[in-house]
Amino acid sequence: MRLQSLTALVKMELKKVIRQPAYLFLSILFPAVLTVTFVFAFGDPELGMDIQVMVPGVIAYACIFLIMTVAQSFSTERQLGLLKRMNTTPMTPGEFMGSHVLTNMIIAFVQVIVVFTISVLMGFRPQSGLSSVFLAFPIIILFSLSSVGLGLITATVSKTPEAATGVSFIFILPQMFFGTFVPVTATTRQIAMFIPSYYVVDALTLVFAGDWMNPHLLIDVSVISFFSVVVVALGILLFRKYGKS
Repeated sequence: MRLQSLTALVKMELKKVIRQPAYLFLSILFPAVLTVTFVFAFGDPELGMDIQVMVPGVIAYACIFLIMTVAQSFSTERQLGLLKRMNTTPMTPGEFMGSHVLTNMIIAFVQVIVVFTISVLMGFRPQSGLSSVFLAFPIIILFSLSSVGLGLITATVSKTPEAATGVSFIFILPQMFFGTFVPVTATTRQIAMFIPSYYVVDALTLVFAGDWMNPHLLIDVSVISFFSVVVVALGILLFRKYGKS
């Protein structure tokens, strides 16, 4: 894998996101709209969902939508025949896949900044201070790998961008209801423990609370790391084998 080619591909993918309004909205503007909407609609302390509680879930939920954008992107490129043309260029499959992974990790990084900035402006104050956001970055960027992997799996089974949008919600909805801004009860926790976003929200909650030495934080990060690496590896394998035709 050549670093120069990889860097050029990442720049190309980022320009594509900027030039396409739909992708730009889902990738960058959607987290901002999501944050404002959820805080006004559900940020009621009497419901146990004030902004201090909601922000970790909103950050994770914004990253989950990478599943849809990744699936749509790969499905569109396949539909236009761009994936077949790749075989006629000096670009290797590793460089192609690597550029998409890095591009979406950068997008996840920007999403964290957008959500965190808007949340602070709306009254969010992490107990550990604003410096805690620097610990949140690696957690959510690591989690973005799982969204990329699930997006690739979605693109593998979806022959059109429209189908990819629908199929992606198979992975988005469970993480929405059992792991992000919706409070987890004793009953739903039994399901949530099998969903990666549950561990992301728990880790971010501990980080923003300043409870960095809590052993649960190490468990959360370990689970996120394992799941993300396995899913992105599986997604790349399946897409390279079945997703280009």
